[in-house]
Amino acid sequence: MYLNDFHIIKNDATIISPEQGSRFAKEISNDFNPLHNPDSKRFCVPGDLLFALTLARFGLSENMTFNYTGMVGKGVELVFPESVDNEFAIKDSNEKEYLNIQRKGETTTDMAFIEAFSRAYVAFSGHSFPHLLVPLMKKHNVMINPDRPMVIYENMAFTFDDLNVSKPSLKLVNTSLDVAGKRGTVRIEFDVLDSERKVGSGFKTMVLSGLREYNQEKVDGLIELYENSKVNYTK
Repeated sequence: MYLNDFHIIKNDATIISPEQGSRFAKEISNDFNPLHNPDSKRFCVPGDLLFALTLARFGLSENMTFNYTGMVGKGVELVFPESVDNEFAIKDSNEKEYLNIQRKGETTTDMAFIEAFSRAYVAFSGHSFPHLLVPLMKKHNVMINPDRPMVIYENMAFTFDDLNVSKPSLKLVNTSLDVAGKRGTVRIEFDVLDSERKVGSGFKTMVLSGLREYNQEKVDGLIELYENSKVNYTK
């Protein structure tokens, strides 16, 4: 499984180092959010890595919802439950919860399918900035704090019509931004395809904090920093 390079198991706990989390974000998700830089004081493990690990451990169900309830920082020892029902949580060794999962319908443990969907989703998810977020911010005349950019994963969910899928891919359907003062919630909706056939749908939401009036020059600066990080990493 491709996830073996991005975590270790120690005394029944799952540990994701800043380097592993950063590599997953950059190499699998193509996500250069500074929160995933290993030297960031606010480092957090990519939510998409927790999502992928959960599918690999417990299978993929026809209907699943993932609610992110905490940020996994450096040195956190995650404890995945030994067995699960229709609702379960990923916690640390101190019982602090980071991810709540709800599921129903049939479940598959076909690792080829799970990995294909996992890779397709995290690649899709990682393209939020600047491709999707900047047009939304411009439309609503708001922007994140350029000195302390905070874009936090809130939740995601998907529904499959059936699990007889060979080559899953994701197609963007709609994006929206709901602004409430200095806080905004972005919703990204997608269809799941098998070749050209629609087999499911889903959405992802993120929280933007510290919103202020849109400034194109400052947004251009954020984009430049983001793109430079990508170029420097791939050199």
